[in-house]
Amino acid sequence: MTIQLGDTAPDFSAETTEGPIQFHQWMGNSWAVLFSHPKDFTPVCTTELGEVAKLKPEFDKRNVKVIGLSVDPMTSHKAWVGDIKETQGHALNFPLIADEDRKISNLYGMIHPKANDTLTVRSVFIIGPDKKVKLMITYPASTGRNFSEILRVIDSLQLTAKHSVATPVNWMNGQDVIIVPSVTDEQAKQKFPGGWKTLKPYLRIVPQPRG
Repeated sequence: MTIQLGDTAPDFSAETTEGPIQFHQWMGNSWAVLFSHPKDFTPVCTTELGEVAKLKPEFDKRNVKVIGLSVDPMTSHKAWVGDIKETQGHALNFPLIADEDRKISNLYGMIHPKANDTLTVRSVFIIGPDKKVKLMITYPASTGRNFSEILRVIDSLQLTAKHSVATPVNWMNGQDVIIVPSVTDEQAKQKFPGGWKTLKPYLRIVPQPRG
């Protein structure tokens, strides 16, 4: 299955380290990050899960639920949890899906046969409260993800969903943003009464909106 931006994220039922879930119901009105791991007891995955556990307060602050997935069984997941806490200093504090039959992995296109015909690549899906896919990133199995970047992207997605702006290259929360071209100058006067800086008619810089 090929998922594209703007598609409704497929719903599914799953067994997790925190009990059974129905994905859309579990999300509720929150945002969600669904990210896959090629296999339990692998070094890169161990560091990633520890990092997400450490960053969970940052996800909570943004009304984002995080959930991991691996194709290994629940017994393996539960054994792995101890290693994560021991080596990373942070216990798993979010659910990890046991996708032993690879049903969810195939539903989301997480298995790329040319990379590996049985294990998932490192997929990341950011899903909005409307259950639409807002972002997808795919990493090879050998490269760990940058979850600070994922938080940065979430900040951008949440800001741009609420205001008529886009975020420029390397933008960080609190920095200036761009008024989208579909907003005319007349409309911009209403939306941004504090004014903006025009570099080109299509490139108007404005302080990040608040609220």
